[in-house]
Amino acid sequence: MDIKSFKKAKIDLSLLGFDMNGDFELYYCTPKKAQIIASSGVDGIHYCTIPQFGKIIFAVSPMNFGDCVHPIARSFEDLLRLLLHCGDIAALEQCYAWDEEQYKAFLIDNPVTEKQQAVLDEIKSKFSLEPISDSFAYVKELQAEFDLSQIPYTEDYYDPEMNAAAPEVPTEWAVYYDHGFWNRNAKGKPGEEIVINKTFSWGDETWHIPAVYSCSKGLVVDFCIEIQPEKEKAFIDKWYPVIENDANIINELREQIEQENPMDVAFRPYLYVNGKEIIASHGTSISWITENCLPDGSIREIESKEVIKHYGLDESQGWVFYRWSCPWSTKRKPEIKSISVKLERELVTIQGIHFKNPSVGDVISFVHPIHGTEHKLTVLGYEKQEFPRQGFQHEEYEFPTLHTAMTYTLEPELPGRNFQVRDCIQNEQPKRKPHNQFEPQANYDACAIAIIGGADGPTAFFVSAGQNLKQHCALSALRFEYADDIEWKIVFREKPMEDIEFDLL
Repeated sequence: MDIKSFKKAKIDLSLLGFDMNGDFELYYCTPKKAQIIASSGVDGIHYCTIPQFGKIIFAVSPMNFGDCVHPIARSFEDLLRLLLHCGDIAALEQCYAWDEEQYKAFLIDNPVTEKQQAVLDEIKSKFSLEPISDSFAYVKELQAEFDLSQIPYTEDYYDPEMNAAAPEVPTEWAVYYDHGFWNRNAKGKPGEEIVINKTFSWGDETWHIPAVYSCSKGLVVDFCIEIQPEKEKAFIDKWYPVIENDANIINELREQIEQENPMDVAFRPYLYVNGKEIIASHGTSISWITENCLPDGSIREIESKEVIKHYGLDESQGWVFYRWSCPWSTKRKPEIKSISVKLERELVTIQGIHFKNPSVGDVISFVHPIHGTEHKLTVLGYEKQEFPRQGFQHEEYEFPTLHTAMTYTLEPELPGRNFQVRDCIQNEQPKRKPHNQFEPQANYDACAIAIIGGADGPTAFFVSAGQNLKQHCALSALRFEYADDIEWKIVFREKPMEDIEFDLL
Protein backbone atom coordinates (compact mmCIF):
# COMPACT_ATOMS: atom_id res chain seq x y z
CA MET A 1 0.00 0.00 0.00
CA ASP A 2 1.51 3.32 -1.11
CA ILE A 3 0.78 7.03 -0.86
CA LYS A 4 -1.08 7.22 -4.17
CA SER A 5 -3.51 4.43 -3.33
CA PHE A 6 -4.01 5.85 0.19
CA LYS A 7 -5.00 9.25 -1.22
CA LYS A 8 -7.71 7.58 -3.28
CA ALA A 9 -9.34 6.49 -0.01
CA LYS A 10 -9.70 10.19 0.96
CA ILE A 11 -8.90 9.66 4.63
CA ASP A 12 -8.00 12.92 6.38
CA LEU A 13 -4.91 12.48 8.57
CA SER A 14 -4.72 16.12 9.66
CA LEU A 15 -6.24 15.17 13.05
CA LEU A 16 -3.14 13.01 13.57
CA GLY A 17 -0.84 15.95 12.74
CA PHE A 18 -0.22 14.71 9.18
CA ASP A 19 -1.94 17.08 6.74
CA MET A 20 -1.51 15.81 3.16
CA ASN A 21 -3.56 18.59 1.54
CA GLY A 22 -2.51 21.95 0.15
CA ASP A 23 0.72 23.44 -1.14
CA PHE A 24 3.87 22.69 0.82
CA GLU A 25 6.62 25.19 1.51
CA LEU A 26 10.29 24.42 1.01
CA TYR A 27 12.68 25.30 3.86
CA TYR A 28 16.44 25.71 4.06
CA CYS A 29 16.70 22.18 5.49
CA THR A 30 14.30 20.45 3.08
CA PRO A 31 16.51 17.74 1.51
CA LYS A 32 17.49 18.13 -2.11
CA LYS A 33 14.87 16.73 -4.54
CA ALA A 34 12.63 15.76 -1.62
CA GLN A 35 8.99 14.90 -2.35
CA ILE A 36 6.98 16.57 0.43
CA ILE A 37 3.92 14.49 1.32
CA ALA A 38 2.50 16.23 4.41
CA SER A 39 3.00 18.95 7.00
CA SER A 40 2.12 19.24 10.66
CA GLY A 41 0.99 22.87 10.46
CA VAL A 42 3.36 24.11 13.18
CA ASP A 43 6.99 25.35 13.12
CA GLY A 44 7.34 24.40 9.45
CA ILE A 45 7.51 20.68 10.30
CA HIS A 46 6.90 18.57 7.21
CA TYR A 47 7.34 15.01 6.01
CA CYS A 48 8.90 13.75 2.81
CA THR A 49 10.60 11.03 0.84
CA ILE A 50 14.05 11.41 -0.76
CA PRO A 51 14.61 9.69 -4.16
CA GLN A 52 17.89 7.99 -3.29
CA PHE A 53 16.37 6.40 -0.15
CA GLY A 54 13.29 4.88 -1.79
CA LYS A 55 10.18 4.58 0.39
CA ILE A 56 11.65 5.82 3.70
CA ILE A 57 9.59 8.62 5.30
CA PHE A 58 11.53 11.51 6.85
CA ALA A 59 10.47 14.16 9.36
CA VAL A 60 11.90 17.64 8.66
CA SER A 61 11.91 20.08 11.58
CA PRO A 62 13.27 23.52 10.52
CA MET A 63 13.39 24.88 14.09
CA ASN A 64 15.86 22.16 15.15
CA PHE A 65 18.85 23.97 13.65
CA GLY A 66 21.64 21.51 12.97
CA ASP A 67 19.49 18.43 13.66
CA CYS A 68 16.59 18.85 11.28
CA VAL A 69 15.97 15.62 9.38
CA HIS A 70 15.35 12.12 10.71
CA PRO A 71 13.83 8.94 9.25
CA ILE A 72 10.65 7.83 11.01
CA ALA A 73 9.31 4.93 8.90
CA ARG A 74 10.64 2.52 6.29
CA SER A 75 7.52 2.95 4.15
CA PHE A 76 4.20 4.76 4.11
CA GLU A 77 2.41 1.57 5.13
CA ASP A 78 4.71 1.29 8.15
CA LEU A 79 3.99 4.92 8.98
CA LEU A 80 0.27 4.15 9.15
CA ARG A 81 0.92 1.12 11.35
CA LEU A 82 3.06 3.27 13.67
CA LEU A 83 0.25 5.82 13.92
CA LEU A 84 -2.15 3.01 14.84
CA HIS A 85 0.10 2.42 17.86
CA CYS A 86 1.05 5.95 18.98
CA GLY A 87 -1.93 7.93 17.66
CA ASP A 88 -0.13 11.14 16.67
CA ILE A 89 2.72 11.94 14.28
CA ALA A 90 4.26 14.28 16.87
CA ALA A 91 5.45 11.27 18.86
CA LEU A 92 7.34 9.92 15.85
CA GLU A 93 8.73 13.33 14.88
CA GLN A 94 10.22 13.93 18.35
CA CYS A 95 11.25 10.35 19.04
CA TYR A 96 14.89 10.93 17.99
CA ALA A 97 15.44 13.23 21.01
CA TRP A 98 13.75 11.06 23.66
CA ASP A 99 14.47 7.96 25.69
CA GLU A 100 11.77 5.35 26.16
CA GLU A 101 10.44 6.86 29.39
CA GLN A 102 10.02 10.27 27.80
CA TYR A 103 8.28 8.68 24.80
CA LYS A 104 5.83 6.77 27.01
CA ALA A 105 5.20 9.90 29.10
CA PHE A 106 4.26 11.81 25.94
CA LEU A 107 1.74 9.13 24.98
CA ILE A 108 0.21 9.20 28.47
CA ASP A 109 0.03 13.01 28.50
CA ASN A 110 -1.47 13.10 25.00
CA PRO A 111 -4.10 10.34 24.85
CA VAL A 112 -5.89 9.65 21.57
CA THR A 113 -9.10 11.66 21.25
CA GLU A 114 -12.39 10.24 20.00
CA LYS A 115 -12.00 11.99 16.65
CA GLN A 116 -8.44 10.70 16.25
CA GLN A 117 -9.59 7.17 17.13
CA ALA A 118 -12.26 7.37 14.44
CA VAL A 119 -9.56 8.13 11.85
CA LEU A 120 -7.37 5.31 13.13
CA ASP A 121 -10.28 2.86 13.03
CA GLU A 122 -11.00 3.87 9.44
CA ILE A 123 -7.37 3.24 8.45
CA LYS A 124 -7.37 -0.14 10.14
CA SER A 125 -10.66 -1.15 8.56
CA LYS A 126 -10.06 0.01 4.99
CA PHE A 127 -6.50 -1.30 4.65
CA SER A 128 -6.56 -4.31 7.00
CA LEU A 129 -3.55 -2.98 8.89
CA GLU A 130 -2.39 -3.91 12.36
CA PRO A 131 -0.41 -1.60 14.69
CA ILE A 132 3.34 -2.00 15.06
CA SER A 133 3.48 -3.22 18.64
CA ASP A 134 6.43 -1.06 19.80
CA SER A 135 6.61 2.17 17.79
CA PHE A 136 9.45 3.57 19.93
CA ALA A 137 11.74 0.56 19.36
CA TYR A 138 10.92 0.55 15.62
CA VAL A 139 11.83 4.22 15.10
CA LYS A 140 14.96 4.03 17.26
CA GLU A 141 16.20 0.98 15.35
CA LEU A 142 15.63 2.69 12.00
CA GLN A 143 17.43 5.85 13.12
CA ALA A 144 20.34 3.90 14.61
CA GLU A 145 21.05 2.13 11.32
CA PHE A 146 20.61 5.20 9.10
CA ASP A 147 23.60 7.40 8.20
CA LEU A 148 22.36 10.99 8.43
CA SER A 149 25.49 12.26 6.67
CA GLN A 150 24.13 10.75 3.42
CA ILE A 151 21.14 13.10 3.30
CA PRO A 152 21.59 15.54 0.38
CA TYR A 153 20.91 19.23 1.03
CA THR A 154 20.62 22.32 -1.12
CA GLU A 155 23.08 25.22 -0.94
CA ASP A 156 20.69 27.03 1.46
CA TYR A 157 21.42 24.45 4.15
CA TYR A 158 25.09 25.43 4.06
CA ASP A 159 24.35 29.17 4.04
CA PRO A 160 24.96 30.62 7.55
CA GLU A 161 22.47 33.41 6.83
CA MET A 162 19.67 30.84 6.43
CA ASN A 163 20.91 28.12 8.76
CA ALA A 164 22.38 29.28 12.06
CA ALA A 165 23.96 25.84 12.50
CA ALA A 166 25.22 25.50 8.95
CA PRO A 167 28.13 23.02 8.77
CA GLU A 168 31.35 24.13 7.23
CA VAL A 169 31.64 23.16 3.59
CA PRO A 170 35.14 22.34 2.39
CA THR A 171 36.26 24.90 -0.15
CA GLU A 172 39.15 22.84 -1.44
CA TRP A 173 38.43 21.55 -4.95
CA ALA A 174 38.82 17.79 -5.29
CA VAL A 175 37.65 15.28 -7.89
CA TYR A 176 37.31 11.56 -7.16
CA TYR A 177 36.75 8.70 -9.59
CA ASP A 178 33.60 7.24 -7.96
CA HIS A 179 31.85 10.27 -6.47
CA GLY A 180 30.72 12.44 -9.37
CA PHE A 181 30.16 16.00 -8.17
CA TRP A 182 29.28 14.91 -4.62
CA ASN A 183 32.46 14.10 -2.72
CA ARG A 184 31.98 15.42 0.82
CA ASN A 185 32.35 11.90 2.20
CA ALA A 186 34.96 10.74 -0.28
CA LYS A 187 38.06 9.01 1.04
CA GLY A 188 41.46 8.44 -0.46
CA LYS A 189 43.54 10.57 -2.78
CA PRO A 190 41.74 12.85 -5.25
CA GLY A 191 42.62 12.85 -8.94
CA GLU A 192 45.46 14.92 -10.35
CA GLU A 193 44.04 17.85 -12.34
CA ILE A 194 45.31 18.19 -15.91
CA VAL A 195 44.28 21.53 -17.41
CA ILE A 196 42.82 21.22 -20.94
CA ASN A 197 40.83 24.42 -21.63
CA LYS A 198 39.31 23.04 -24.83
CA THR A 199 36.35 24.92 -26.34
CA PHE A 200 34.47 23.61 -29.39
CA SER A 201 31.14 23.77 -31.18
CA TRP A 202 28.90 20.75 -31.65
CA GLY A 203 25.88 21.53 -33.76
CA ASP A 204 24.60 24.86 -32.44
CA GLU A 205 26.04 24.23 -28.96
CA THR A 206 29.22 25.55 -27.35
CA TRP A 207 31.12 23.03 -25.23
CA HIS A 208 34.10 23.32 -22.87
CA ILE A 209 36.42 20.66 -21.47
CA PRO A 210 38.31 22.68 -18.84
CA ALA A 211 40.18 19.77 -17.25
CA VAL A 212 40.58 16.02 -16.85
CA TYR A 213 41.64 14.21 -13.68
CA SER A 214 44.05 11.31 -13.48
CA CYS A 215 42.88 8.97 -10.70
CA SER A 216 44.16 5.58 -9.57
CA LYS A 217 41.16 3.83 -11.17
CA GLY A 218 40.89 5.84 -14.34
CA LEU A 219 40.42 9.21 -16.03
CA VAL A 220 37.66 11.66 -15.06
CA VAL A 221 36.54 14.25 -17.62
CA ASP A 222 34.42 17.35 -17.04
CA PHE A 223 32.19 18.62 -19.85
CA CYS A 224 30.63 22.08 -19.51
CA ILE A 225 27.86 22.91 -21.99
CA GLU A 226 26.60 26.47 -22.45
CA ILE A 227 22.82 26.89 -22.42
CA GLN A 228 21.42 30.15 -23.74
CA PRO A 229 19.26 31.79 -21.03
CA GLU A 230 16.45 32.51 -23.50
CA LYS A 231 16.25 28.80 -24.38
CA GLU A 232 16.06 27.65 -20.78
CA LYS A 233 13.51 30.36 -19.95
CA ALA A 234 11.29 29.39 -22.90
CA PHE A 235 11.41 25.75 -21.83
CA ILE A 236 10.73 26.48 -18.13
CA ASP A 237 7.86 28.87 -18.92
CA LYS A 238 6.25 26.32 -21.24
CA TRP A 239 6.74 23.05 -19.38
CA TYR A 240 7.40 23.71 -15.69
CA PRO A 241 3.70 24.33 -14.89
CA VAL A 242 2.80 21.09 -16.68
CA ILE A 243 5.41 19.08 -14.76
CA GLU A 244 4.44 20.64 -11.42
CA ASN A 245 0.70 20.05 -11.83
CA ASP A 246 0.68 16.59 -13.37
CA ALA A 247 2.79 13.80 -11.86
CA ASN A 248 1.34 11.23 -14.30
CA ILE A 249 2.40 12.72 -17.62
CA ILE A 250 1.62 10.40 -20.53
CA ASN A 251 4.64 8.89 -22.25
CA GLU A 252 4.29 10.80 -25.51
CA LEU A 253 4.16 14.15 -23.74
CA ARG A 254 7.08 13.14 -21.52
CA GLU A 255 9.14 12.31 -24.61
CA GLN A 256 8.28 15.70 -26.11
CA ILE A 257 9.35 17.45 -22.89
CA GLU A 258 12.64 15.53 -22.84
CA GLN A 259 13.25 16.35 -26.50
CA GLU A 260 12.71 20.08 -25.97
CA ASN A 261 14.68 20.31 -22.72
CA PRO A 262 17.88 22.26 -23.49
CA MET A 263 19.38 21.03 -20.19
CA ASP A 264 19.07 17.36 -21.22
CA VAL A 265 22.08 16.63 -23.43
CA ALA A 266 22.40 12.88 -23.89
CA PHE A 267 25.78 11.80 -25.22
CA ARG A 268 28.48 9.17 -24.78
CA PRO A 269 32.22 9.93 -24.60
CA TYR A 270 34.98 7.58 -25.75
CA LEU A 271 38.44 8.52 -24.50
CA TYR A 272 41.77 7.47 -25.97
CA VAL A 273 44.84 7.65 -23.72
CA ASN A 274 48.17 7.06 -25.46
CA GLY A 275 46.16 5.72 -28.41
CA LYS A 276 44.28 3.09 -26.35
CA GLU A 277 40.52 3.38 -25.95
CA ILE A 278 39.02 3.70 -22.46
CA ILE A 279 35.22 3.50 -22.44
CA ALA A 280 33.28 5.55 -19.89
CA SER A 281 31.79 3.39 -17.16
CA HIS A 282 29.57 5.94 -15.38
CA GLY A 283 28.72 9.61 -15.32
CA THR A 284 26.73 12.23 -13.42
CA SER A 285 25.31 15.63 -14.30
CA ILE A 286 24.19 18.84 -12.61
CA SER A 287 22.93 22.11 -14.02
CA TRP A 288 23.17 25.83 -13.41
CA ILE A 289 19.99 27.79 -14.17
CA THR A 290 20.38 31.54 -14.41
CA GLU A 291 18.74 33.67 -11.73
CA ASN A 292 16.07 35.12 -14.03
CA CYS A 293 15.04 31.64 -15.22
CA LEU A 294 14.96 29.82 -11.88
CA PRO A 295 11.36 28.67 -11.13
CA ASP A 296 9.77 29.96 -7.94
CA GLY A 297 10.66 27.80 -4.96
CA SER A 298 13.57 26.11 -6.76
CA ILE A 299 17.06 26.11 -5.31
CA ARG A 300 20.30 25.59 -7.21
CA GLU A 301 22.65 22.83 -6.17
CA ILE A 302 25.70 24.03 -4.27
CA GLU A 303 27.91 21.73 -6.36
CA SER A 304 27.03 23.61 -9.55
CA LYS A 305 28.17 26.84 -7.91
CA GLU A 306 31.47 25.17 -7.00
CA VAL A 307 32.02 24.16 -10.64
CA ILE A 308 31.23 27.70 -11.81
CA LYS A 309 33.71 29.12 -9.31
CA HIS A 310 36.54 26.64 -9.94
CA TYR A 311 36.48 26.96 -13.72
CA GLY A 312 35.77 30.70 -13.73
CA LEU A 313 32.57 30.35 -15.79
CA ASP A 314 29.97 33.04 -16.45
CA GLU A 315 27.16 32.90 -13.83
CA SER A 316 24.79 34.80 -16.15
CA GLN A 317 24.96 31.89 -18.62
CA GLY A 318 23.00 28.66 -18.27
CA TRP A 319 25.14 25.50 -17.93
CA VAL A 320 24.93 21.74 -17.86
CA PHE A 321 27.90 19.92 -16.32
CA TYR A 322 28.69 16.27 -17.03
CA ARG A 323 31.40 14.34 -15.23
CA TRP A 324 32.36 11.00 -16.80
CA SER A 325 34.66 8.37 -15.30
CA CYS A 326 36.64 6.09 -17.64
CA PRO A 327 38.62 3.11 -16.24
CA TRP A 328 42.18 2.58 -17.40
CA SER A 329 42.67 -0.02 -20.14
CA THR A 330 45.94 -1.08 -18.48
CA LYS A 331 46.49 -2.84 -15.16
CA ARG A 332 48.36 0.15 -13.80
CA LYS A 333 47.79 3.86 -14.07
CA PRO A 334 49.69 4.89 -17.21
CA GLU A 335 51.95 7.84 -17.80
CA ILE A 336 49.75 10.10 -19.90
CA LYS A 337 51.35 11.25 -23.15
CA SER A 338 48.27 11.97 -25.26
CA ILE A 339 44.48 12.18 -24.83
CA SER A 340 41.85 12.34 -27.54
CA VAL A 341 38.07 12.01 -27.41
CA LYS A 342 35.18 10.89 -29.57
CA LEU A 343 31.71 12.16 -28.65
CA GLU A 344 28.62 10.27 -29.76
CA ARG A 345 25.15 11.77 -29.41
CA GLU A 346 22.46 9.39 -28.20
CA LEU A 347 19.27 8.86 -30.18
CA VAL A 348 16.34 11.17 -29.49
CA THR A 349 12.68 10.30 -29.93
CA ILE A 350 10.69 11.96 -32.70
CA GLN A 351 6.94 11.37 -32.78
CA GLY A 352 5.31 10.22 -36.02
CA ILE A 353 1.73 9.66 -37.13
CA HIS A 354 -0.94 7.72 -35.23
CA PHE A 355 -3.32 5.12 -36.68
CA LYS A 356 -6.10 2.99 -35.16
CA ASN A 357 -7.37 -0.55 -35.59
CA PRO A 358 -5.72 -1.44 -38.91
CA SER A 359 -6.96 -4.35 -41.02
CA VAL A 360 -4.91 -6.90 -42.92
CA GLY A 361 -3.88 -5.38 -46.23
CA ASP A 362 -4.04 -1.77 -45.04
CA VAL A 363 -1.20 0.44 -46.23
CA ILE A 364 -0.17 3.31 -43.96
CA SER A 365 1.93 5.94 -45.72
CA PHE A 366 4.12 8.40 -43.84
CA VAL A 367 7.05 10.73 -44.47
CA HIS A 368 10.25 10.55 -42.44
CA PRO A 369 10.44 13.82 -40.43
CA ILE A 370 14.21 14.19 -40.92
CA HIS A 371 15.07 12.64 -44.28
CA GLY A 372 11.80 13.50 -46.06
CA THR A 373 11.51 10.03 -47.63
CA GLU A 374 8.07 8.47 -48.09
CA HIS A 375 7.54 5.05 -46.50
CA LYS A 376 4.75 2.51 -46.65
CA LEU A 377 3.78 0.20 -43.80
CA THR A 378 1.71 -2.76 -45.03
CA VAL A 379 -0.25 -4.74 -42.45
CA LEU A 380 0.17 -8.51 -42.96
CA GLY A 381 -1.49 -9.81 -39.81
CA TYR A 382 -3.50 -8.48 -36.87
CA GLU A 383 -4.60 -10.85 -34.12
CA LYS A 384 -5.27 -11.10 -30.40
CA GLN A 385 -2.79 -13.22 -28.47
CA GLU A 386 -1.92 -14.21 -24.92
CA PHE A 387 1.42 -14.88 -23.30
CA PRO A 388 1.59 -18.22 -21.43
CA ARG A 389 0.40 -17.55 -17.88
CA GLN A 390 3.00 -19.87 -16.37
CA GLY A 391 5.61 -17.26 -17.21
CA PHE A 392 3.77 -14.73 -15.04
CA GLN A 393 3.26 -16.74 -11.85
CA HIS A 394 3.54 -14.78 -8.59
CA GLU A 395 2.26 -15.42 -5.08
CA GLU A 396 1.08 -11.85 -4.47
CA TYR A 397 0.21 -10.38 -7.87
CA GLU A 398 -1.66 -11.12 -11.05
CA PHE A 399 -0.08 -9.88 -14.27
CA PRO A 400 -1.73 -8.84 -17.55
CA THR A 401 -0.97 -11.21 -20.44
CA LEU A 402 -3.43 -10.26 -23.21
CA HIS A 403 -2.23 -8.26 -26.20
CA THR A 404 -2.64 -7.73 -29.92
CA ALA A 405 0.13 -8.60 -32.38
CA MET A 406 0.49 -6.72 -35.65
CA THR A 407 2.85 -8.02 -38.34
CA TYR A 408 3.86 -5.69 -41.15
CA THR A 409 6.43 -4.87 -43.80
CA LEU A 410 8.12 -1.51 -44.28
CA GLU A 411 9.20 -0.06 -47.64
CA PRO A 412 11.80 1.26 -47.84
CA GLU A 413 13.31 -0.32 -44.73
CA LEU A 414 14.61 1.64 -41.74
CA PRO A 415 17.12 0.32 -39.19
CA GLY A 416 15.39 -1.27 -36.20
CA ARG A 417 17.06 1.12 -33.75
CA ASN A 418 15.64 4.09 -35.70
CA PHE A 419 12.02 2.99 -36.14
CA GLN A 420 9.32 1.53 -33.90
CA VAL A 421 5.57 1.01 -33.88
CA ARG A 422 4.12 1.26 -30.36
CA ASP A 423 0.81 1.16 -28.56
CA CYS A 424 -0.12 4.67 -27.38
CA ILE A 425 -0.92 3.45 -23.86
CA GLN A 426 1.24 1.73 -21.28
CA ASN A 427 1.01 -1.79 -19.94
CA GLU A 428 -1.71 -2.19 -17.33
CA GLN A 429 -0.33 -2.43 -13.80
CA PRO A 430 -0.23 -5.81 -12.00
CA LYS A 431 -3.04 -6.43 -9.49
CA ARG A 432 -2.60 -7.65 -5.96
CA LYS A 433 -4.42 -10.94 -5.48
CA PRO A 434 -7.22 -10.64 -2.88
CA HIS A 435 -6.45 -12.34 0.43
CA ASN A 436 -10.15 -12.98 1.07
CA GLN A 437 -13.44 -12.66 -0.77
CA PHE A 438 -14.16 -9.23 0.71
CA GLU A 439 -10.83 -7.64 -0.16
CA PRO A 440 -10.98 -5.68 -3.45
CA GLN A 441 -8.32 -6.09 -6.10
CA ALA A 442 -6.05 -3.09 -6.49
CA ASN A 443 -3.37 -1.98 -8.86
CA TYR A 444 0.15 -2.09 -7.50
CA ASP A 445 2.09 0.74 -9.09
CA ALA A 446 5.49 -0.24 -7.67
CA CYS A 447 5.54 -3.58 -9.48
CA ALA A 448 6.86 -3.67 -13.04
CA ILE A 449 6.51 -6.03 -15.98
CA ALA A 450 10.07 -6.69 -16.98
CA ILE A 451 10.07 -9.82 -19.09
CA ILE A 452 9.24 -8.20 -22.41
CA GLY A 453 9.71 -4.62 -23.47
CA GLY A 454 9.30 -1.48 -21.45
CA ALA A 455 6.64 0.97 -20.35
CA ASP A 456 5.31 1.40 -23.89
CA GLY A 457 4.72 -2.31 -24.41
CA PRO A 458 6.72 -5.23 -25.74
CA THR A 459 9.66 -4.69 -28.03
CA ALA A 460 9.14 -5.16 -31.78
CA PHE A 461 11.03 -7.84 -33.67
CA PHE A 462 11.19 -9.17 -37.23
CA VAL A 463 11.47 -12.39 -39.21
CA SER A 464 11.95 -13.06 -42.90
CA ALA A 465 8.93 -12.34 -45.11
CA GLY A 466 10.39 -13.33 -48.45
CA GLN A 467 10.78 -11.13 -51.56
CA ASN A 468 13.66 -9.32 -49.86
CA LEU A 469 11.30 -7.84 -47.27
CA LYS A 470 11.49 -8.19 -43.52
CA GLN A 471 8.33 -9.03 -41.63
CA HIS A 472 8.16 -6.99 -38.45
CA CYS A 473 5.93 -7.57 -35.45
CA ALA A 474 4.69 -4.93 -33.03
CA LEU A 475 2.93 -5.96 -29.82
CA SER A 476 0.38 -3.82 -28.03
CA ALA A 477 0.48 -3.03 -24.33
CA LEU A 478 -0.36 -5.91 -21.99
CA ARG A 479 -3.91 -5.90 -20.64
CA PHE A 480 -6.20 -8.00 -18.47
CA GLU A 481 -8.93 -7.86 -21.14
CA TYR A 482 -8.55 -7.63 -24.89
CA ALA A 483 -8.90 -4.14 -26.32
CA ASP A 484 -11.22 -3.54 -29.27
CA ASP A 485 -9.70 -0.13 -29.96
CA ILE A 486 -5.94 0.24 -30.14
CA GLU A 487 -4.23 3.41 -31.24
CA TRP A 488 -0.73 2.85 -32.59
CA LYS A 489 1.98 5.43 -33.09
CA ILE A 490 5.06 5.51 -35.26
CA VAL A 491 8.20 6.57 -33.43
CA PHE A 492 11.53 7.56 -34.97
CA ARG A 493 14.86 7.55 -33.15
CA GLU A 494 17.56 9.74 -34.65
CA LYS A 495 20.86 11.31 -33.70
CA PRO A 496 20.45 15.08 -33.49
CA MET A 497 24.01 15.61 -34.78
CA GLU A 498 27.02 13.70 -36.09
CA ASP A 499 29.82 12.31 -33.90
CA ILE A 500 32.96 14.39 -33.48
CA GLU A 501 36.57 13.54 -32.62
CA PHE A 502 39.52 15.72 -31.58
CA ASP A 503 42.70 15.77 -29.49
CA LEU A 504 42.75 17.08 -25.93
CA LEU A 505 46.42 16.65 -25.07
